[in-house]
Parts: sequence; C-alpha cells; structure tokens
Amino acid sequence: MSKKQQKIVPNPKSSSEIRNIVPDASKKTSIFSTQTILLLIILGFSFLIYSPCLKNDFVNWDDDRNVYENPNVLELSSKNIKAIFTSDVIGNYNPLPILSFAIEHHFFGMNPKVMHTTNILLHLLCCMLVFFIFKRLGLHLFVAFLGTLLFSLHPLKVESVAWITERKDVLFGSFFLGALLLYIKNIELPTRKRSMLIFLLFAIGLFAKIQMVALPLTFLAIDYWFDKKISIKLVLEKWAFFLGSLAFGILGIYMLKGQGSLETNTSFNIIERLFIGTYSLLVYLVKFLIPYKMVPLYAYEPELHWTHYASMPIVIAMFVGLFFLYKKNYKAILFGFAFFFFNIVFLLQILGAGQGYLADRFTYIAYIGLIFILCYYIQQWIETNKVRTTVLYPSVGAYILILSFISYKQCAYWKNSGTLWSRVLEYQNNTSLPYNNRANYYRDKRLFDLALQDYNRAIELKAGHGTYNSRAKLFFNKNEDQKALIDYNKAIEMAPDKAEYYINRGAAYAKLGNLDLAIKDFDKGLLMDPTWKVGYLNRSIMYNQAGNFQKALDDIDNYLKFEPANSDMWYEGGRCLRALNNPNKAIQYYTNAIKYNPNKGLFYAERARTYQLLGQTNAAQSDASIAQKLGENVVF
Repeated sequence: MSKKQQKIVPNPKSSSEIRNIVPDASKKTSIFSTQTILLLIILGFSFLIYSPCLKNDFVNWDDDRNVYENPNVLELSSKNIKAIFTSDVIGNYNPLPILSFAIEHHFFGMNPKVMHTTNILLHLLCCMLVFFIFKRLGLHLFVAFLGTLLFSLHPLKVESVAWITERKDVLFGSFFLGALLLYIKNIELPTRKRSMLIFLLFAIGLFAKIQMVALPLTFLAIDYWFDKKISIKLVLEKWAFFLGSLAFGILGIYMLKGQGSLETNTSFNIIERLFIGTYSLLVYLVKFLIPYKMVPLYAYEPELHWTHYASMPIVIAMFVGLFFLYKKNYKAILFGFAFFFFNIVFLLQILGAGQGYLADRFTYIAYIGLIFILCYYIQQWIETNKVRTTVLYPSVGAYILILSFISYKQCAYWKNSGTLWSRVLEYQNNTSLPYNNRANYYRDKRLFDLALQDYNRAIELKAGHGTYNSRAKLFFNKNEDQKALIDYNKAIEMAPDKAEYYINRGAAYAKLGNLDLAIKDFDKGLLMDPTWKVGYLNRSIMYNQAGNFQKALDDIDNYLKFEPANSDMWYEGGRCLRALNNPNKAIQYYTNAIKYNPNKGLFYAERARTYQLLGQTNAAQSDASIAQKLGENVVF
C-alpha cells in the first residue's frame, strides 16, 4: 500500500492542512448536530448495557480492603485523607480512587449503587474522550462512532466498570485520555497553557493508577502517527513525563513487593516468565476479536503449557512482520499496535503481580490501539468500496450487538460474591482461592453447610493458613468452639506471625470460659500488631468481666482511636467510668454515644442515671423523657 493510502491525516504544517483536520466553520452546525446525536446514542446504549451493575453489591474480591472495611473511607477527615495519600492498600498505591470512595461514603453512606453509578459515568466520560480522539486521529464521524461503541461495549471492559475496586481504571482512564486528546491538539496548534494542563492531568492520573506511566510512550506513538521523526530529542522533550513514570513505577514495585503482591504462589524463573509474557500478549490479541472465557481470576497452571512455549516464536515472527510493515510504511498498523503494546507491556506478568495473570481489566486503554487499526481499514473499505457498504454496515453492527449482549451478561456475574466466584469456578475449579472466597460469602450469609463444603474443598486443594482461619470463624459462628480452636491452632502453626490469628483464637478461648488464655492471646496479637482494633474490643470485654475496669477503659480508648464513630464503645466506656467513680467523664462518653446514635434509648437512660448521680435533676429528667419515648424505661 502506498504512503498516500496509509495516512488519514496529513502532518499539519500549513493552514490549508489544518483545515483538513478541523471541520469547516460553514459546516459546523450540521456536523455538530450529527455528532451530538451519535454521542447520545453511544452514551445511552452504553448506559443500558452496563445498567445491571446498578443492582450489584460489593464483592469480597478487594472491595472489602479498598472500600467497605477501609478505615480511611469510613470518615472523611484531614487525618484520613493524609493516610490515604501516604499508604497503600494490598500493595497498590491508588489514593485517588480511595479518596473518591471516602467522598461518596461521606455524602451517601456505604452505598454500592452510588459507587457503581460513578463507575459507569466515568466510563461514559472515557467513551466521549475516545470519540474525540478518534476524530482527531482522522477517522470519519461515523467510523469514530463505531470505534467508540466497540471501545465502550467490548466484553473485556466489563471488569473495569462492574467492579467497584476497579474505579482506578475508569478514573485513571479519564485523565489519560484527557491528556492524550490535549496532546493531539497541541500537535496541531501548540500552546504553553495546554502543555501545562497536559502535565497536570498526567500528574493527577498517576495517583489514580500506576498504568498512567505508559502515557509518555503513548505520546511517542502519537508523534509517529503525525509524522514526527522519532529521535532522542523527541524523547528528551518529554523528560518530565518519563521522570514521573519512572518514579511511580519504582514506587509501585516497592509497595507490591512490600506486601508480597509480586508473589504468585508459583516458582517460575525469569525465562519462564518471558514465555508467560508472550503467551499473555497473544491471548489479549485473540480476545480482542473473539472474547472468550472471561473471568475475574485466571489462575496460573502449576507448570507452563506447550502453548506458552509456542507463543515465543509466534511473537518473534509477529515483530519481524511489523518491522517489514514499518519499512513499507503501513502506518496505521504500526501506530495502532504501538499504542496497544505500550499500554499492555508492563502488565504481561513478566515480573509477576499477584493474581493479575491475563486480567481483562489490563486492556482498558490498550485496546484503543487495536480498535483504531480495525476502524482505519473499515474506513479504507468504505472509501474504496462504496457499493459494498451494504454488507459492511450490517456485519459490523451485528458484531457490536453480539459483544454488547456478552457484556450485558457479564455485568450480572458481578452481582455479589456468590455469583462472582461461582463464575470463576466454572473455569477454575482446581485452585483454592475461589472456593475460599465463596465460602466466606456463604458464611457471612449464614449458609453454613455450603460454606463448609467450599472450605473443605479449598483445603483439599492445599489452601493456605488463611482458609483454616476462615473455617475456624465458621465453627466459631456455629458455636463449635473446639473445632474452631483446632483450625486456629493450625493457622498459627502455618503462619505464627499473624496477629489476627492469635486474637481470633483468644475469642474462642473466651467463649470456652478460659479467660487467662484468651487475654494471653489478645496480648500477643496486639503486641505483634497494635493496629488490630478487634483485639482491643475483645480484650476490653475480658477485663470488664474480670472487674478490671481501668484496663477495660484503656482498651476501649485504644479501639476508639480506630473507630471513633462506634456508639456502643462510647457507651461501654461510660459504664467503665461509672464503675471507676468518674461520673463527669462518663457523661462525656455517653454524650458521644448519643452523638453517633441518637436513636438508642439505652444511651439516654444511662446518661440520665449519671446526671441523677451528679445531682443534675433537670438534665436527668430530660434524658429520661427521651429514653422513654425511645422505649427505654428509666427508674432512679
């Protein structure tokens, strides 16, 4: 193919060439009207396809650690905001999504529907940006429309939208695509103000997800498309972007390694991981056209399959082919593949990153490059075979509708943890993690028999200490405390450095009436991890039962440092202070209990009795009256 055929947009070196990119002002009204209609179709149809997500709940696949059990999300305070930006979650440094969860919780409570809605809206914003990027890259209006639909509705996008924790994909995508659109505009007509805004979007996006580090490489792909000569000078022009990417890349690896998230329970060496990388690359290429076997978790095989080894020569041959295409100036293919490769290469598990093997979500930005290639040749077909478009349009439309149906169905798999892990087990029934996580869901729903079956199966598959700890919780909830002790002992034997296991075993000892062993385990667990708040709560109960009210109060105060909005603990603190003959301070604790739960009559009743003890009759009568209205009888 000739150079003229390969280029859609000429390099804008003159005003006449710029007019080839920017629509003529005289046609603006007509084009804008059509453009608006097409955008509304994209947004409306996309919202419809993802609407099942609005009925979905949280899932116990990182939503617990990132959202509903994250103490930094539960209260929007300056202290928590600082903690969000100075700490990681399971080895991932994504403070911006965590902050967004905290803001939503502040205004709407822990409401999954609100959070799913935000994810969908952010995805729709990304769709709009992709549409305008495709147009700026030279795709005709209708072809850009088809490409954006494919971006929005591709089944491998579902994970990024339907999973609340993956807010980071659609959030970082908004900054990534916004910066990319402005960069293209800057090529056409550079301004200092726009350049500063591009870097600002890049810098903010780094706090949303580490994948933002691929942006400067993507800029180079854009430069190539617009006929800029790729050189050291062109790279050095972007030094600030590359420096930011390097810094966040090192930070990300450090945090993942610190949390053990680079471990995959496999022993693949670096050579074997290269085969994993080439295999993953080919899988993503195949799934672009034929999406299949889409699950939240793709487990590593114990050993590499022959297909992993076969992938290496195929990928080498593919890159040799790309080199020849480069020599023949097949610009669209080279640009689109470079866009895809730059945004997927760091995610091919050559280094390893926990359970990220073959993850669908890694394609969120990367597939834009492959979509561009497809759309480019659709446009070429339209321009050279106008008579045959009656075949093309129905074919493309049917393909998009099939993908939309698959995506719509995929959303339902994220309804709750039960449906999620049942879906995984359709394909991955030889690994313990999905059994363990589904069992946790069944246990919390008090479906104990189903939970026990899954825990037992997970243990048969050589599950780790976490599963023994989880099954012990099941026995604990069923009041089978001796069985719980056996499993807690096994968990501690396998992982003697886990504070949680000692604290949980202490609770089992407490239920069996062995307070000395219970307190001993609580002491050891809290010594190992002074932030394990449940330990303070449980130990305070033990001290309370033993009549050691000062130690009970100390533990209550320590617990309240982590959960200051727990009204019951303020109430228990007030009771301890009454027992310690400190009624004035007890009033403060009861007042805080009422502050966080003003609808509990018992709190007013106890404060009324304390006011009466202090001789403050009017305050006592006022609280007694409120307590009675709330169903609590007060007798002085």
